[in-house]
Amino acid sequence: MLDRSILQGVVDLHIHAGPSVAKRSVDAVEALKEAEDAGYRAIVIKDHYCPTVTECVIAEQHLGNGKTKCFGGIVLNNSVGGLNCNAIDAAIAMGAKIVWMPTVSAKNHMDHHKGGFLGAGSMSVPEKPIYYLNESGKLIPEVLDVLRLMAEHKDIIFATGHGHRDELDQLIPAALEAGVEKILVNHPMWQIEATEEDVCRWAGMGAVIEFNTCIYENMVNQKTGQQMGPIPFTLFERYFDRLPIEKMVIDTDLGQSIFWSPVTGMYEFLNEIHTRFGISEEEINCMTKKNPAKLLDLV
Repeated sequence: MLDRSILQGVVDLHIHAGPSVAKRSVDAVEALKEAEDAGYRAIVIKDHYCPTVTECVIAEQHLGNGKTKCFGGIVLNNSVGGLNCNAIDAAIAMGAKIVWMPTVSAKNHMDHHKGGFLGAGSMSVPEKPIYYLNESGKLIPEVLDVLRLMAEHKDIIFATGHGHRDELDQLIPAALEAGVEKILVNHPMWQIEATEEDVCRWAGMGAVIEFNTCIYENMVNQKTGQQMGPIPFTLFERYFDRLPIEKMVIDTDLGQSIFWSPVTGMYEFLNEIHTRFGISEEEINCMTKKNPAKLLDLV
């Protein structure tokens, strides 16, 4: 088993923390304190409905220990106007480090959550599905506007959200052509319907691939006995064997009230891949520290 010191220097690019419309296991301050106690270098807090920059700045500057950074971002869902360059501009001016394409407002996400999305809490206004390809299968003008703006901010991470693989297959090369330098493909093995060949192709173009600890079926919540996710754990090993390690990032996507806290979920996952697949501490450090730190310009 790995010593908990493996967590020192970790950068988690994907934490869901309160306040939010849904109940979370931690709020922004608690998430930062947990990360500080574990020796993290940085965390990024994501919310599907509201920009998170303000809470992160306040948590870090007034309640942090000065050693662990706390960053926020914005997700381009209906609640911020969708593919809204004004909202992006404001978020970046406030200090956002990641801009995510639509998640809960993506048509693809809605197609996978027809029974309702628990993360929406008690919200009642129906989502208007966002699908950003036109009838010819090309990107709509609003996406091109977003990409042009992102290309002006080369230090900001552009994350692909919950769109379908057909959307991503147009989005990623267009982003690169526009001059976007930091592309993070969000959990393409979960709900995005991307194949391993798709993912390897996107990585070959220059995109970084995200692996969330919470989506794998063998990760069991020891409080509830509930499995963390639907994805076979062996799929991680297959990707690890195929992708360049410098194009892989491990983060948690945790903060849901029914699962582990983000720090616990990270530690359990790292133990699993070390024990099951023989992934070394050096390789773990690359995926959890070096690569995400590079995306955040911390190196």
